[in-house]
Amino acid sequence: MTLLAKPWIWAWGAAALTFALTIGLTSGRGAGELAYAALSFGAFAAIVGLGQMLVITLGPGNVDLSIPATMTLAATLALKAMGSMPGTALLGLAIALAVGFGAGLTNYLLILLLRLPPIIATLAASLIYQSLAIWSNRGLRIKPPEALADFATGRFFGVPNVAWVGLGLAVLVWIALERSVWGRWLLATGQNMRAARLAGVPVERVRASTYLAVSVFAGLAGYLLASFSGGAALNMGAEYLLMSIAVVVIGGTSIAGGNSNVPGVWGAALFMFLVISMLNSYGAAAGLKNVLTGAIVIAIVIAASTRKGRK
Repeated sequence: MTLLAKPWIWAWGAAALTFALTIGLTSGRGAGELAYAALSFGAFAAIVGLGQMLVITLGPGNVDLSIPATMTLAATLALKAMGSMPGTALLGLAIALAVGFGAGLTNYLLILLLRLPPIIATLAASLIYQSLAIWSNRGLRIKPPEALADFATGRFFGVPNVAWVGLGLAVLVWIALERSVWGRWLLATGQNMRAARLAGVPVERVRASTYLAVSVFAGLAGYLLASFSGGAALNMGAEYLLMSIAVVVIGGTSIAGGNSNVPGVWGAALFMFLVISMLNSYGAAAGLKNVLTGAIVIAIVIAASTRKGRK
């Protein structure tokens, strides 16, 4: 397979082209700042995108719409528990991950026991999570501990710390998909669930672990985003609903299931931030940005379907 035949190369190529165009419009000013911002904000999209990618790999109909609410609830409860007190960062992290685990378990049980379609189950659950976040927040904006805020906004070897976290998770997900039995089970389930079950794959365990993973990733993303931005807001996860799906599709993961693309998620996350950054520089309205994101996703899906049909 040639390099151009790899789906992820197009996401990275689009990101590089968009970066070059943006820098060209500013006559080369602010290249370093733009790259730093892209890595910082792209990291949050990549983290939730990696989780969404695992769910979409399960096959048609599998998607988690509770990511924004899970992020908000995890961040709110974590910051409330830490109370800006020094030395509580690990406590906050544990709470955020526990919230993610609880949300993922709830989502899966709704799907399994009530036999609800994932899109309905996760959407309904998100209303509960968002309500809990509103009830626990009560208009308060608690700042993260200073050391945690410094970590979230800091850098190591010139690369944002949050980007290192996102890259580390990407490597772990890649290893799980490419080098573990669980990864083979997930891909087999996504390609044909009935055949996978007949072949002895523990399909329900795979589905459960996948929905747990996406919610835990969302909880981590919410914790880091709140630490990065100086507090939790009730709408902090809103933009990551469409974004988490967009970076998966643009990154080359098949919406039909059974095929994942870890490098493409990161490339697509950088591409989407750079596109939105370019639109912001021209004062584009939020509605236009959403329309463009949706149009890009639709175009990618049509292109992928056309290519598959030709094969």
